[in-house]
Amino acid sequence: MAYDDGLAALLRDDLANLTGITEKKMFGGLCFMLNGNMLCGVHKGGGMFRVGKQNHDTALAIPGAGPMAFTGRPMGGMVDVDDDLMADDTRRARVMALAMNFVEPMPAK
Repeated sequence: MAYDDGLAALLRDDLANLTGITEKKMFGGLCFMLNGNMLCGVHKGGGMFRVGKQNHDTALAIPGAGPMAFTGRPMGGMVDVDDDLMADDTRRARVMALAMNFVEPMPAK
């Protein structure tokens, strides 16, 4: 398995009270979808959040967040987070709020 089950459990707990959440294995990790739209996920060494371009700089200012560049090129609107951020309930909630702000208004797929 290419992701940490403990990190996935943290996100499951964070999202437990929301409707429309599904899980999908992709990119060698596990993604959490909100109404069919990618919201966040876990991979080897941390997690990722889809915060949108308007929230990108705010997310990057949170310690432990950085640009997501799986392909070698930064992916706008996506941030990569380290294990320390994932383990910190406060910082993880801040990044999750930015992701929810971006993804929640999207039409369902």
